[in-house]
Amino acid sequence: MGKNCCGPVEDVEANNDPLWRRILWIALILNAVMFSVEIVAGLAADSRALQADALDFLGDAANYAISLCVAGMALAWRACAAIAKAATMLAFGLWVLGSAIWGFFVGASPDAGTMGIIGTVALAVNLAVAAMLFRFRTGDANMRSVWICSRNDAIGNVAVLGAALGVFGTGRAWPDLVVAAIMASLAIWGSIEVFGQARGELRSA
Repeated sequence: MGKNCCGPVEDVEANNDPLWRRILWIALILNAVMFSVEIVAGLAADSRALQADALDFLGDAANYAISLCVAGMALAWRACAAIAKAATMLAFGLWVLGSAIWGFFVGASPDAGTMGIIGTVALAVNLAVAAMLFRFRTGDANMRSVWICSRNDAIGNVAVLGAALGVFGTGRAWPDLVVAAIMASLAIWGSIEVFGQARGELRSA
């Protein structure tokens, strides 16, 4: 497989890379802090997009913790961890999609100002994490799952900012709900990518 041309030995060495571990620790702390900030802001602003992004930060913090635990283990263990993380990505996507659909029926009144401010901070954090992880984007399924999470987060934050502008311009909640649905789709698609690569690694292992 082109993405794993270096083979299991080199992948183990990459997962033991001190820089990789250091970046994961930084990413874990940043994501845990942003979850706390964004869940409070999302509830206060009645924004499902912010709440969805907050849960994404929580899921990513857990994913980084898992990656740190299995770094240096055999390929099969790392692939199993990647499958577990893909499952959490899928569960997150389905939950957010359900929440967005529910919002269309029960109504919502998100605050555009809070969405814009918190969305900007979240985007800055996710861009910084994605930039740090960029060099590891073509590693095994475990490394790739971390990169995909960070990439999707940055895209999701841009969408949250777009939702804030939409809510501000229209005075309606639908931009917030549409963005929440888009973020759900990103999570679901990302989980499919990771599932596919991890299954291939399990077969090869």
